[in-house]
Amino acid sequence: MSTAIEADVLGLWDRSVRAHAAAPALVTPDRVLTYRDADRLTDAWAVDLIGRGAVPGALVGLAFTDPVRTVLGMLAVLKAGAGFTVLDDRLPAAARAELVRRTAAVVWLGDGHHAPDGAHVPADGGYGPPDGGYGPARPAAAATGADVAYVLFTSGSTGRPKGTVVERDALGRFAGAVAERLELTPGDRWLQVASLGFDVLIEEVFPALAAGAAVVCRADTGALDAEELHTTMARTGTTVVELSTQYWLEYARWLDGSGASTPDALRLVVVGGERMDPRPYRAWQARQPAALAHVYGLTECTVSSTFYTGLLPADAEEVPLGTALRDVEISVRRDGRPVPDGGSGEIHIGGPLLARGFLDDEAATARRFVPDPDRDPDRGPDGAGGRLYVTGDLGRIDAEGQLVFLGRVDDQVKIRGHRLEPARVERALCEVAEVDQAVVFPDPETATALWAFTVPADAAVAPLPGEAVRLTGAERDALLAPLEAQLPDWAVPRVLYRVAVLPKSLHGKIDKRLLATWAAHRAHGRARIQDPAENPIASPTPAAAPDTVGEPLRTVLELFREVLGAPALGPDDNFFDHGGQSLLAMRLLTRLRGSFPAATGLRASALFASPTPRLLAALAAG
Repeated sequence: MSTAIEADVLGLWDRSVRAHAAAPALVTPDRVLTYRDADRLTDAWAVDLIGRGAVPGALVGLAFTDPVRTVLGMLAVLKAGAGFTVLDDRLPAAARAELVRRTAAVVWLGDGHHAPDGAHVPADGGYGPPDGGYGPARPAAAATGADVAYVLFTSGSTGRPKGTVVERDALGRFAGAVAERLELTPGDRWLQVASLGFDVLIEEVFPALAAGAAVVCRADTGALDAEELHTTMARTGTTVVELSTQYWLEYARWLDGSGASTPDALRLVVVGGERMDPRPYRAWQARQPAALAHVYGLTECTVSSTFYTGLLPADAEEVPLGTALRDVEISVRRDGRPVPDGGSGEIHIGGPLLARGFLDDEAATARRFVPDPDRDPDRGPDGAGGRLYVTGDLGRIDAEGQLVFLGRVDDQVKIRGHRLEPARVERALCEVAEVDQAVVFPDPETATALWAFTVPADAAVAPLPGEAVRLTGAERDALLAPLEAQLPDWAVPRVLYRVAVLPKSLHGKIDKRLLATWAAHRAHGRARIQDPAENPIASPTPAAAPDTVGEPLRTVLELFREVLGAPALGPDDNFFDHGGQSLLAMRLLTRLRGSFPAATGLRASALFASPTPRLLAALAAG
């Protein structure tokens, strides 16, 4: 479809309202909001926000418990002329308070447990018109394309989280470009899956609305396990969904294990967030009806910059990151200068989709958003401004013009005096038929040798989640033989572990510290799983299950300890207070279903209601 660039992101919305007034815009578990309904409703919200100080340049905070009102809030804020920020309900209280302070929002909308004091919900927050109708239409906003559209925060893996300021013109251009690249039509339905504080939310919402398609909203922000995801997509007629790489791998494994195919209506799965092993990618393309799109981007460049939508060749060693969206400029550089075709270097991104910079952090903005030495910084009003974003990612442009990821600049390590990209070793390990995934890093104590943690291709030989089994003898030698044939001696890992899953941090990064903890736990011997009867804190409270669940409790407690890498975890400790997150919850419930027939119907969401070993054991016992 064609999506001509409008002067403002609201131009795309207004066009969809005019062309598809009676078509669904937002699909919720209990009702459907048409474009006309959503337009009138958010007009009323915008009038309320303007009365509370939401003007161009100001920020409005959103802290709802459900995705649909978050989407309505984003639209209403843009209509008022202000910018929005979304507070992630997964953050600890202190981190939330710090982000609330830093954004200095003029008003907060929301009713979640994470909403700041003083937050409110508009009178028609139940999605229906207030008494007497929707009220006056929104006044004409004075905002320009250069005004802030939203501020979202990065993970802060290298320091405190940075607030990325994205302007309205960049958001509008991005929405139109993604709709164009993915060929979205009014018949599409895009399922909203991402956490509400994550920038993928922007990609799930605005391109669909720019195309006149519908956004399918969950009832709440709880994570969907693989089976719930599949059922939800089938029930709602979802045609497009975006999943993180690890989440997609969980879903692909579930499909293979259950002998299922993707739902009939699903036509496209967008996958990204980290390096993709070509083997599962090819396997999906050979077995599943839904197509794949591999996506690459950063919050600082308005979510996504490149897409790969091709059929991966049989001899491809990497899944390409693809080619640039309209209005995105990709270059591979060394010392700021482009490298020859096919050469490797650091990926730089330019063009009008770049963010303005970091909120109240001029020094960080200057470090990462740099002048393009080959461009005139005053070259015109297109918003590019001759700037480049320094991604910190290594890559090259292949013979087909596709961007290929080669690792991180800051992932480089020095082993015995040699510089090494761990991704190079990880790729070599993943070429071994017995290995599905791998991560490599220097040993935490001396940093003089490489450790490798591998996930086996055959799940039957995987250890329990949370357990790291050290490989020795012939098994270790078989894995290392292909590496020794192609890598120098110093680049070959000498300590290998097998794990069931590569654990993730809150923001989706591989948690190397937790892997090292699992290895140390193994080295020092596993803690004895104490019988609850011997544990003074294990006696049931009046609300807990009776003592008849003793054996299930022992099994569930062991699984909790293994998954979380916490050998001292007690029967009444909360899964989420000890590092639990959605992918670990999926893995825990999968193993639990294998141990207890009565647990077959349990979903990852059950952990929110029964987050301790004792409560979950009672549930699993039937």
